Amino acid sequence: MQRLPTATAAGAGMTSLLVVLLLVSVLPGASGADSGPLDGRKMVFAGETAGVLARYSFNKDANVETASPPPPALAGSAAQFRGQAQLPRFAAPRRYDLRLRPDLVTCTFSGTAAVTVAVSAPTRFLVLNSADLSIDSASIRFRDLAPKEVVFFADDEILVLGFSKDLVLGEGVLSMKFNGTLNDQMRGFYRSKYQYKGKMKNMAVTQFESVDARRCFPCWDEPAFKAKFKLTLEVNVGMVALSNMPIANQTVAGPIRTVHYVESPLMSTYLVAIVIGLFEYIEGVTPEGTKVRVYTQVGKSSQGKFALDVGIKSLHLYKDYFGTPYPLPKLDMVAIPDFAAGAMENYGLVTFREVALLFDEESSMESSKQSIAITVAHELAHQWFGNLVTMEWWTHLWLNEGFATWMSNLAVNSFFPQWNIWTQFLDDTTAGLKLDSLEESHPIEKALASYIRKFAYSNAKTEDLWAVLEENSGEPIKNMMTTWTKQQGYPVINAKLQGNYLELEQKKILLKGKSDRLDIRDIASQCGNQEKGGNFWIKLNINQTGFYRVQYDDKLAAALQNALQAKKLSVMDKIGIVEDSLALSMACKQTLTSLLRLLYAYREEADYSVLSHINTASLSIAKISVDATPGLVGDIKQLLIKLLLPPAVKLGWDLKNGESHLDSLLRPVLLVALVKLGHDKSINEGARRFSIFVHDRNTSLLRPDTRKAAYLAAMQNVTASYRSAYNDLLKVYRESDEAEERGRVLSTLCFCKDENIVLESLNLLFTNEFRKQDAYYVLQGLDVETRDTAWVWLKDNWDRVTRKYGDTQAGGFIRYVVTLFTSNEKAAEFSRFFATRKKPEFERTLKQSLENVRISARWIQGIKSEPRLAQTVQELLRRP
Repeated sequence: MQRLPTATAAGAGMTSLLVVLLLVSVLPGASGADSGPLDGRKMVFAGETAGVLARYSFNKDANVETASPPPPALAGSAAQFRGQAQLPRFAAPRRYDLRLRPDLVTCTFSGTAAVTVAVSAPTRFLVLNSADLSIDSASIRFRDLAPKEVVFFADDEILVLGFSKDLVLGEGVLSMKFNGTLNDQMRGFYRSKYQYKGKMKNMAVTQFESVDARRCFPCWDEPAFKAKFKLTLEVNVGMVALSNMPIANQTVAGPIRTVHYVESPLMSTYLVAIVIGLFEYIEGVTPEGTKVRVYTQVGKSSQGKFALDVGIKSLHLYKDYFGTPYPLPKLDMVAIPDFAAGAMENYGLVTFREVALLFDEESSMESSKQSIAITVAHELAHQWFGNLVTMEWWTHLWLNEGFATWMSNLAVNSFFPQWNIWTQFLDDTTAGLKLDSLEESHPIEKALASYIRKFAYSNAKTEDLWAVLEENSGEPIKNMMTTWTKQQGYPVINAKLQGNYLELEQKKILLKGKSDRLDIRDIASQCGNQEKGGNFWIKLNINQTGFYRVQYDDKLAAALQNALQAKKLSVMDKIGIVEDSLALSMACKQTLTSLLRLLYAYREEADYSVLSHINTASLSIAKISVDATPGLVGDIKQLLIKLLLPPAVKLGWDLKNGESHLDSLLRPVLLVALVKLGHDKSINEGARRFSIFVHDRNTSLLRPDTRKAAYLAAMQNVTASYRSAYNDLLKVYRESDEAEERGRVLSTLCFCKDENIVLESLNLLFTNEFRKQDAYYVLQGLDVETRDTAWVWLKDNWDRVTRKYGDTQAGGFIRYVVTLFTSNEKAAEFSRFFATRKKPEFERTLKQSLENVRISARWIQGIKSEPRLAQTVQELLRRP
């Protein structure tokens, strides 16, 4: 075998980080017919990157990537600041002195702001952000001057203050009073509901990324406007009140406690955080003396122990890795019942969904423990990369997220090496990397420490990181990365065997030229991959360390399948072959026939990471077959069941003494897939166990890891006239107070063949039965068999959806319903429907969803033209 030239020789750490950054460098968008799915399978932080990019696009047609701040305003009207991508730079905040008083009964708040502002260029205006606030215009003063005009432009979310004469250069204090509402949209300053001693109560929570600090207080709400923050909160006695910094002092007057916090270091507005409610906590201390706490609802603090342990270890590791101590005196992590994202890296006060922070030994799946570890490590990496050093503008957000992803995997791999995190990482990224030890990452560790020191408490652009990496590695990082970040799609290497020569061709430039020709006799003598009988096989992109796809001709593909069956390949290479083949099949560059033959070569596979990819490919094939080959779909599903059943039977439904973490992860993956593929024995066994569980919630026959498979199995027998299992599931949901269990139930309610039950489940989304954040669980259960029902429901109820869930969350409704379809005709119908309903918050999601539909349509046309598909399926089914 021969390793193709891929990345630099700067060390495994440098290579792996650059690979991860490439994964998030370009969001999937419209692309040509040749490369659609190859683009679309890139890893995207849909809840963070895509959402943030959509959120700041409210400035209509402004070109946010290239727009420069408007020039200083000497005269003119306030209207000159409308439609700008960014705020003007002639004035900037230096320090905020904020005082807020929330009322958790009326769900309102009042506040005052005294902002030290530096005027750096001639102007008679101050322009800042404000949204959903009632500003007391009469209270506004700047250096004791009242503005001549106060104009609020709602569409632009800006407040323009015009004074009668030019402002004196230098610093002055801008003060004002304001009022607002603790909204129910999970953004800005909002309310979250929880139960305490049998009564429903409100807590006040902030979520400011990307542009929602302006919904809590008037501010310069852009990441480059860093300032110090001095907060004061007035809360009811007995309430826990948290912010970024520790409490400096507090006083009590009657029922009100006034809490003054230590002034923060320089930070961006989107990182300011406030949480007020009834909580309990557990705490620990890092070796460096930093106090770390996990706050939960009363009665749940024991579920925070695992996250606390990971948090303490992460801070200690990152301190050494970045060569810079954790910048703040404390770190709080808080579980919030209503939370739109998975977690948010607010400086010193990190907020989480409950399922992303709390682990319960009795009700949580093993996969939840891993997910919590990754999430905690990810958010704490942001305390340095994102908070201490912040991107200059939102177009650089992908860099923050890509880096935190790499860092969190590195950290968790060091804490739990038995989890094989770097191999599992391929499940999400479809590109490879492996880090055998922390020592391998020393070259990049030194570079990142230099970067953190250089840009601490300030802002940086993507190019700044490339420059530091280039300086420390001696490699042309900037040129290499620019090639990736300015183009869409993966490169594809085409490998063909011509006589004694291996011919390689490419579209994107990875090799020294567009093509190359290698003598296989030289390769065989060097690598020893010549089998008895003269059969030559080769696997390009060893261990998936390169960021490209490989397409083999029929001879090489057949030889590679033989190598698979002979167990000649590493786990990473097995994953790479599956991922490349699936992506190439979706792009119509490889037949589904050949993909099925390849998958069959994995029929004795037992590794979790490999089987996870086999499972993903199998479910994708089953879904597309419904429309591509309706007469053959039953046989294709039986073939896929034949592939997945042996490892499932080996694992069984019950936990085995001493079984590995990875086996515990694999069991639910396989059982859920078998139920979805219609395996009768799995469905019957799942329904049997569910029936026992309904009458005995403590039975060992249905542990958390296997409950979803059982719930899905039970739903297969539900109809409008035989709905006992459906009612039982709703009862389980209503009686549970664990977020993970409730989400598990919701994700199965629409997995039913009876459209009346599907409609009933969808209509529950308009009741108060579910938290808004959990709507996507219900949508996850939708299937191709009832997609028409779901689309009609969405069309008829679109206005209700947007009113209740807001435009941002409405994008999830689009994604889960639209991507069930596979025809260009449907894509056109969707486009017509949303043509008059587009909103910036979900426009990107709509485009991606429509692209996925068109990709599926192209894939179907390719499958329909395959002459040997049916014959191959029957042949593989007959094999022992």
